[in-house]
Parts: sequence; structure tokens; C-alpha cells
Amino acid sequence: MRSGSSLWCQRKDWLLRIFSVCGVPLFVVVASLVALLGTPARVGAPSFSPLVLRAVSDPAGIMTPALALAALRDALPTRRYSTRLAETPVWFVVDSALPFLSGMQTASVVELPSRHAQTVTCWDATNLAPVGSGSRLEVAGNLYPVKAGFAIHITPSERLLCRGTFMGPAYIEAIAWRAADLQRSARQFHDNAAIIAGGLTTLAVFVFLTALINREWTYVIFAAWLIGNMRICANAMGWDSQWFGYPIPPGILPVLRELTFAAYYLITIELFQRLFRDQLRSVGHVAALKLVRCASVPLLVCAMVLPYRYFIPALWTLSAIAICVLIFLLGLIIWRSRTRTVLWYAASMTTVLGSILSEVCSAAFGVKLPLGDADPVVTVLMSSLMAAVAIAEKIRAERDENRRAQIRLRDTYDVTPVGLFTLDGNGQFLQTNAALRDMLKMREGSYRHRYWQDYFQPGCLPQCDAQATTGRPVEKEIHPHTFLSIRDRCFLLKIIRSNGCLEGSLQDITERSKAVERLRFLADHDSLSGLLNRRGLQQAIHAMSRQSAPWALAYIDLDRFKLINDLFGHQAGDQVLRQVAARLRTHFGADTRLARIGGDEFVCVVSDLSVDSVLERCTELYTLLNDTPYRSGNRVLQVKASLGVVECTRVTRAQDALSHAACACREAKKHPHSRMMVYRAGAPIFERYNREMRLVEMLRQNRLPSGLFLMMQPIMSLAQPGDSLNFEVLLRRRAPDGTVELAGEIIVAAEESGHIAAIDRWVLTSVLDWIEINRKALGNTRFICVNLSGGSLNDEQFVEYVCALLKRHRACATMLCLEITETIALHDLANTQKFISRVHELGAKIAFDDFGAGYTSFRYLKDMSADALKIDGEFIRSMPGNPANVAIVEAIVSLARNLGMRSIAESVEDVETLQILREINVDYVQGFIIAKPQLAKDILEAHAAVDFISDRQLLEELHRDPGSDSFDALDCHA
Repeated sequence: MRSGSSLWCQRKDWLLRIFSVCGVPLFVVVASLVALLGTPARVGAPSFSPLVLRAVSDPAGIMTPALALAALRDALPTRRYSTRLAETPVWFVVDSALPFLSGMQTASVVELPSRHAQTVTCWDATNLAPVGSGSRLEVAGNLYPVKAGFAIHITPSERLLCRGTFMGPAYIEAIAWRAADLQRSARQFHDNAAIIAGGLTTLAVFVFLTALINREWTYVIFAAWLIGNMRICANAMGWDSQWFGYPIPPGILPVLRELTFAAYYLITIELFQRLFRDQLRSVGHVAALKLVRCASVPLLVCAMVLPYRYFIPALWTLSAIAICVLIFLLGLIIWRSRTRTVLWYAASMTTVLGSILSEVCSAAFGVKLPLGDADPVVTVLMSSLMAAVAIAEKIRAERDENRRAQIRLRDTYDVTPVGLFTLDGNGQFLQTNAALRDMLKMREGSYRHRYWQDYFQPGCLPQCDAQATTGRPVEKEIHPHTFLSIRDRCFLLKIIRSNGCLEGSLQDITERSKAVERLRFLADHDSLSGLLNRRGLQQAIHAMSRQSAPWALAYIDLDRFKLINDLFGHQAGDQVLRQVAARLRTHFGADTRLARIGGDEFVCVVSDLSVDSVLERCTELYTLLNDTPYRSGNRVLQVKASLGVVECTRVTRAQDALSHAACACREAKKHPHSRMMVYRAGAPIFERYNREMRLVEMLRQNRLPSGLFLMMQPIMSLAQPGDSLNFEVLLRRRAPDGTVELAGEIIVAAEESGHIAAIDRWVLTSVLDWIEINRKALGNTRFICVNLSGGSLNDEQFVEYVCALLKRHRACATMLCLEITETIALHDLANTQKFISRVHELGAKIAFDDFGAGYTSFRYLKDMSADALKIDGEFIRSMPGNPANVAIVEAIVSLARNLGMRSIAESVEDVETLQILREINVDYVQGFIIAKPQLAKDILEAHAAVDFISDRQLLEELHRDPGSDSFDALDCHA
């Protein structure tokens, strides 16, 4: 029984739905057709007759009725007279003596239908008696307003003489009516106006509201365009002098019409561009559309400044061009895109544009196009209805596309490899896809009975929900419950709140998570040993420096480790490194941060121990590393290590601690028995290092250290000691307390920071300026040596600066001898030879400093065109009692002589060494036995280098065998 009742209810609902959706609309359509086609007309069509008239213009406005009547006798009869935009008076006479009117038994009416008429005054043409007058504000006599113009009651025998003024493209016509027929025509006129105003306003309001609801701004413009259609139709029919039944003051009506036309022009172009935006990209000719769109600006300006009679020609011209362009583009759009939406839109726009073009041609040239005879009401309604159908068609197309998109989304939802889900406020699953069910091992039919808390921690969901309230998606890595079979998996959760539910995705990122963890480990750890790398060590030291507990740094370097790689291969070396790392872990434990920062360099960061305790543990480590051999396959290898230990404080920077520890390790290598060095806090080495850092920072700011000055050490000729005053320029620094310091720290800091060129530039400039000033006092000087750093020679800007400086001091350049270190000179042979050639061209000399310290000198020396060789001081100091060194120096001297160079021996400290040098014919000597570095003023007061010698034995030695000093005459190879 219940089943039958349910079936009856379903059928009843179906019948009611069919009746309401199909039956009622069909009945309305059939009834309307029957009423339109089957019912006879209630009233016959109104009858009227056009009248013949004669018209003349009165440009001066001075004609009287009698003069006008006389002028009209010669005028040609016509049924339609054009004022040609004239706003001066026009006189016309209407002859109503027609058979149609004479047969009327009732009163007759003559209609003057021009909607452009402003004033009309009429007289009886037989006796010039006034009949009536009127304007848009008031009427008098038998004249009264009707439809868009005026009408006047006359008798069949009357002839009318009228004077009228017009505005715009006016045509003067006269139509005879029966009074009843004119009343009926006026009612139809107002009915049409009401239909246009009501229909288009309703449609515009509907479109406007729909656009606001859906935020479709194109249809807001479309609604404005519909209102513009209504006003254009009202102008064509002659009832645009009112707005929804309210009259518009005649004084502002012309301006309002101009602005209406200009605004409608702009809205039409804008609407066209928006409606067919996609199609216009394919058809091209965008430049033409931009041109007619830009024309709306001058049209708006004309509407605001020009009188109506001058504005109309501009409107006709621009409108005709714009309409032709739009119709042309419409044709291209219809040809290439034949969708129903485009066709309906195109038909609507074509109807309106064709009607407007016909109206323009009719008003401007008196030529009516095929659409010109169409009823304005029908034209406007048809175009608006077609536009409405286009909107409906577009809505239908969008609905179909949305439905297809939903189907695609549903299919994608089901087959996507990422788990998708929807949860309610309690965490219950409302919807899942197959991928999520596979990830969570969830059966397809049971997911609606499952909760988020069944698989993940309960606190995860509220936390994500709180963050999702901001409207942004929340991402988080989560892990399942440990009691589930998927406990070892890692998931990426993305979740967002939408429509009161939580929607999200779940992606299995287990492999990616493991890879990321591995990358994170490798970012801070050494892949071979598993210890921290340099980056991880710096972070560990930075964290340690923020603690108040004492800590220390141990730097370990394996001695001659490269030999293991060279002899037994890198595999054996890697095994040794792993064993060293294992011994470090075993010895220090897990609390100590251990790192491998180089091929064979290790660092230990020890905390919470005093420096003595650290030293004790490092001593044990030293024994563990050096006394226990290492195994590599069947080989047993013995490796020695050097240790540097640094006590650190809270203010110690990470880079400073590491640099100090490396410095301590280097010092340990110099002590082969202990091979361990400890720097305690406050050690002098730290102060020296800090001074170097301050110097480096000063050089980085392009500032030279204060107190720099130059001293000179004499260089004496062994052949004629008393004939020349030659010397080498040395850099010194005067401390704040007045003491003189060596510039070694400054030079080391400048070379390590890459700013040595600034020091050399200052020295060279100061020397040449000094020579320029004191050239007369240096008449006995053959050469002045200035040492250049290898870093400066590799600086192209410095080399160019030197050449420019020598050009500026060309007169002094001949006294200058630039010393370059032998190893630096031979490092880049071609570049060095080029530099030597340029220096020789400018008149200066070149000497190789520290000659003999390198191991490639004799091989490449023949290719160099230096002027002198300065023999390395290590050979000179050990010559007495060392025949081998004497032989080496003698060979260098002989080599220099054979190559056309002079030899200079530096670091000569005693008479015995000087005697040996004289015997092997060294040309020049330099050292403390001759003189220590002197101030510049002392050099200027001397005549020769021998003047500085105070050792009597040396003086006697020098006077034994004089020779000749000819350095200046040396045949230099430029």
C-alpha cells in the first residue's frame, strides 16, 4: 500500500512539473499567436494625406507675412523641404484645397511633424489673420503640440502661411488628418514610446542586476548601451524631450542631445571591443578599431563646446566612419567565428548600426538605405531582443562548459595520484579519492565512517584548521600513528577551509623526505668520514661562542699524507681518514663536535673543560694517532699527526678561532719532537693576529696605515767604493711612541688581503717624487732599487699605473731599478718579459731579487732581459766555511756576467764574506757590514756608500784593489 502511494506521489509531481514548465508557456504562446493572427483589427488604420507646400528661407529674419507671401509665389512646390541645418526663420505656405480635405464633413487638422521645430507661427494666407503660434514651452490659438511636432485646426478652404525656426537636420512637412485619426495616431505614438521606454528599461535593469551579481562588467556597459538605444530611438521618433514622462527643459535639450550622441558613440565602440575581444585577436585590424575609439575623445569635446548645428556634421562624419569599420569587423568575425552567441550579438549590432547609418545618410544626404524604412520601434526592440538572446545563449554555453568542467574535475579527482579528501568539522571523511584510500589502506565503502584521528595525531587537524582560517593553504609534514602498518611513511598535507569544510591533499613524500634528510646531513657533514664539514664546523663554533662555559679548539693535520695517496692510491688514503675519524669519535665521545675540513685536516671543538684538561686529552690523542698504525688491506701504514690547540673565550669569533688553531698547528710542525703547540688565551700571537686583521680592514677601506715612511740602505760597488751612492728603498713604520718598526706585518697583511698594489703604488710614487725634488743632490747615484710585490705585477691596473708614473717622471726613471722576485717573474714568463720591455722603454732598470731561491732560474734566465741579479741572502750568509755555497755564488756571478748583467750580493754581514765576494768578482754588495738602513736626509748628505762604513778593517780591505763602477753604462737588453 505504501509502495502504491509513493508511486502516485511521484507521478503527480511529474505531471505538475510538465504542466508548469511546458504547458503554461505553450498556452501563452498559442494564445498570443491567435490574438495577433486570428482576431480582426479593432479599429481601422488612421488615414492621412501629405500636403504640398512652398518654402523660402529668411536668413536675415526681417520678412513680414506680406513680404513672405509675395516671395512664396515664385517658390517651387514640394512635399518635403530641408532646412540644411539652418537655424534662421523659414516661411512656408500650405495649400489645403485638396479633394481629400474638401470632402471632409468634420473639422480637419494639419500636422507639422518636424521634431526639430522650435517655434511655429501661422496666419490665414487670404487675409493674414493670425491662426495660432507655439513653441516647446507654450502654444496659443489653434496651434497645439502633437506627437513630436505641432498641429493646427483648419477648414477645407483655408490656406496656411507659417513661419518656423528649426534646430538640427530638420525637414518641413505638412500632413492633413481627420481629427479622430490624428488622435488615434498620437495614441499609437505614445504607446510605442511607452513600449520602447518600458521594454528597454526593464531589459537594461535586468542585465545590470545580472552583471552586478555575476561581476561581469561587460554587461554593465551593455545595460548602459540599452539605455542609449532607448534615447537614440526616442530622438528618431521625436519624444526625446522627456525622460520617463518628465519633460526636459528646452534650454538644455540641445546640449543633452549632443552628449547623448557622443556617449552612445563611445559606449558602442567599448561594448563592441569587449563583446568580441577574443574574436578581434584572430581577425586583426585592431589599429582601425583603436582609431575610431580614439575619435570619441574629440567628439566628446565637440559635444561640450560646439553649437548643435556645427556638432551634427562632425557627428555624421565620425559615426559613418565608425559604423563602416564596425560592420566590416563584424563581417570578419562572423566569417571566422560562427558560434551562436557571436551570431546573435553580430545580428543585434548589425541591426542597430545599419539603422543608425541609414538615419545618418537620410539626414545628411536625403538618401534612405534599405533599413531606413524600418519602424524605429521594431528596429530597437529587435536588436535588443537579439542581444538578450545572445546573453541567454552565452549563459547556456557557459553552463554547458561548467558541466563539462565538473565532469572533467570529477574524473581527475578520481584518477589523480595525489590523495584528495574533504572533512567536516569533526574530522570525519566526507569524500576521498582512490589515491588517498590506497595511501591509508582504507576500504572504499568505509571511508564515510572514518575520522582523521584514526590515522593521524588528533592535534594536527585543529592546528591546521586554525591556520587555514586566514584563507591561505596550510602545508605540513605529518606521520601516521605508530601502531598502523603505514607508520614508516611520511606525508605532505595541504589543507584549506572552504564552505565550512576542510579540503586538502595528501602526498606520500617518504622517499623525498629521506633524500632531504640526506642532503641536510651532507650539507653539514663530510661524506667520507661522517664528521662535520667546514660549514657545519662554523655553525658549531658559532653556537659554542655564545655559551659562557670554557671551550677550546684542537686542529689536527696529518703529516705527509699526500705520500700515502701517491704511493698506495686514494682508496688507501680514504681508509686511513676513516680510521682517524673513528679514533677521534672513540677518544672524545659524542659530546665533542668533530669535523674534517680538508683532505687531511681535522678539528675538535671541546667544551666544558679547562685548557689544561684539553691539553691532557690532546696529548693522549697525539699518542693514539701517532703510535698505533693504520691498516689498508694487507698493508700497515704509519701516519704522524701535528696538533694545534687554542684556548677560546666567549668573545672569540669562529673564523678567528679556526685561524689561530691552524696557525698553532703550523707552528707544531716546526717542532719535530713534540709536534703539538698550545695557544692560551691572551697569547702574544693573538695580539699579532689582531693587528694584522686591523691592517687588513684598513686596507679594504682603501686607507693606508698611518706612520709609513721610507728608509734607504746603501749598495756599494766593490770595484770603486768611493765613486757612487746607490741604495735600496725600504718601507718602515713609525709607531705612536716614536719607535721605528719593520713593515713586515703590513706587507703580509696587504698580500693576504690582495691590497699590496696600494702599498707598492705609494712607495713608487713617493720615491719618484723624492728623486724629482732632490735630483741635484743625487748626482753621484747610479741606481735606486725599489722592490715590487708579485701580487702587484699580476695586477694589470698597477702595471698601467707604473708605466704612466714613469712617463710623468721620465727624467728620474733612469735612476730607478725595479726589483721583482725571481719565482714571481718566472711564474708567467710572457707577462714578465712584456713588463720588462715596457720598463726599459721608459728608461728604468730591472733586477731579479732573491736569485737562486727558485729551481727554474737557469732554464729561463736566458729568455729574460734583466739588468742585475740580487743573489739570495741564504747563500751569502753561509759562505764562510761552506765551499758549496761559495761555488754556487761564483756560478751565479759568472752566469750574470756572461748574460750581460750585474751581480748584487745582499745580507753581507762580515769582512770575511766581503773578501770572498771580491775574489769571485761580485759587482755590488749590500748589508749591515756596509750600512744599516738610513734616513733620507742622511743619504742626501753622503757622497758615496763607503761614507757609511765605520769598520777600519773593512776600509783597509776596500782600498787594496780599486776597480771601475760602470752599472750606468751597462748594456741593457730592452
